[in-house]
Amino acid sequence: MGGASLSAVVLTSPANAQVPALAGFAQAVAEGAAAEPALAAFYTEHAYAPIWTDAAAAPRRAAFFAALDQAGAHGLPVGRYQAEALRAKFAAIESERERGLLEAEVSRTYLAWARDISSGALEPKKIDAGIVREITRPDPAVLLAGLIAAPSPEHFLRDLAPKTPQYANLMRVRLELADQIAQGGWGEKVPAKRLGPGEGGPAVVALRDRLMKMGYLGRSVSASYDAALQKAVQSYQFDLGMKADGVAGEATLSEINVAPEERLKSVLVAMERARWLNGRDLGKRHIWVNITDFSARIIDDGKMSFETVTVVGQNRADRRTPEFSDEMEMMVINPSWSVPRSITVKEYLPMMQRNPGAAGHIQLVDSRGRTVSRGSVDFSAYNARNFPFAMRQPPSQGNALGLVKFLFPNPYNIYLHDTPSKSLFQREVRDFSHGCIRVGRPFDLAYALLARQADDPQGYFQKILKTGAETTVRLKEPVPVHLVYFTAWPNARGRIEYRHDVYGRDAALYGALAKAGVELAPLTN
Repeated sequence: MGGASLSAVVLTSPANAQVPALAGFAQAVAEGAAAEPALAAFYTEHAYAPIWTDAAAAPRRAAFFAALDQAGAHGLPVGRYQAEALRAKFAAIESERERGLLEAEVSRTYLAWARDISSGALEPKKIDAGIVREITRPDPAVLLAGLIAAPSPEHFLRDLAPKTPQYANLMRVRLELADQIAQGGWGEKVPAKRLGPGEGGPAVVALRDRLMKMGYLGRSVSASYDAALQKAVQSYQFDLGMKADGVAGEATLSEINVAPEERLKSVLVAMERARWLNGRDLGKRHIWVNITDFSARIIDDGKMSFETVTVVGQNRADRRTPEFSDEMEMMVINPSWSVPRSITVKEYLPMMQRNPGAAGHIQLVDSRGRTVSRGSVDFSAYNARNFPFAMRQPPSQGNALGLVKFLFPNPYNIYLHDTPSKSLFQREVRDFSHGCIRVGRPFDLAYALLARQADDPQGYFQKILKTGAETTVRLKEPVPVHLVYFTAWPNARGRIEYRHDVYGRDAALYGALAKAGVELAPLTN
């Protein structure tokens, strides 16, 4: 039966051979599925009925192979699924045992692909300890049963990928970038450190040509830095979160000269990150904190209703802001600051050992919560392990948390808060905190959140603020908060905004994707 079609193998077996053939098939399926308990249980519960390798499964099989052919377009590790090898095995079935083993292998491949496309191909916690996001992985039994029951296997398989417009835009740009790379990229880099309106020459022509290929400028043969080119530069700067003055300074030209291959890496990682969020309901109203963008936004029904700049954790191992999702439950007006133990013993204890009066605005507190006089403590007698006191800063204008903090209780002690250090919000790169997110417009954020439960949110907030007393206000409707890290993300117009990889996380993730088999090369199918 070498090279026989699948239908011939199944349908032309003599009647008196059906029982032993089925037994051989079932035993092979059991062997092939044994390594995956969920898959083994599924086949046992369904009496080893084939879902891929009989004639009736042809439409489902065709739909799955068509989906595998598009794995590269999703930025998935194509080699992990061995589609061509599976096709070859179907064409070479010579026994019921081979059919049974192939049945199990296709199911294993399907579960791997379905898991990857619906919730990501990587285990992020193994790559970066700061990615503590809980990822909802699909239930294998649900994946198998859903596919079998689906009236249209094509639609079922297609719907496993994220269905957000952002993911669709990332996928579109992934294909566009691959095509542009195949055609030679964006041309020569701009050989200048600064270009501005009124200038001309080869560098301006290079800038014009590069922006045209990037899609920021229509067809032009102008050799001067005219109004159209200035507008294109402004648009580019705006998309990259830079000062949009229309002057191509050193920072702007540095970004413009980034190769499309590097942008494609950012898009591939962004698609993977979007898949991690696929199993989670973001919430009709939610707070979206993009660490790389130094911003926090309230999203209502898919549209931004509030935005503020932020300061995030420093790029140090113990201070980087982690990535996770939670629910904001309350705000504290006039908060006190309970100094984290790590800051107490690593920063303040050495200061007080040199000068007991150092950081005198912060109280020393014993295990019973009582304030302790600095003069009664011999700081030289303690070290980071045995220091018995905590530290607390009472509510004040100069409190490290400012005048309001926003809590979504989590194991990482991360929250949003005000700050007295307002000048840092003027910086373009804003990674200065110990890990929490400082908010540029904290009062306005409070008003926006309280608007759902107070007729006069500003008046309500200010009345509490003026008391000076630490006061907790619970949100009647907790708001989901998502701390994310996207260096490439579509804006409302569908254009991708790129940001710096401030913690180097995306570089590590792309390395892991490449190791898994994700290809940067242009697509051929």
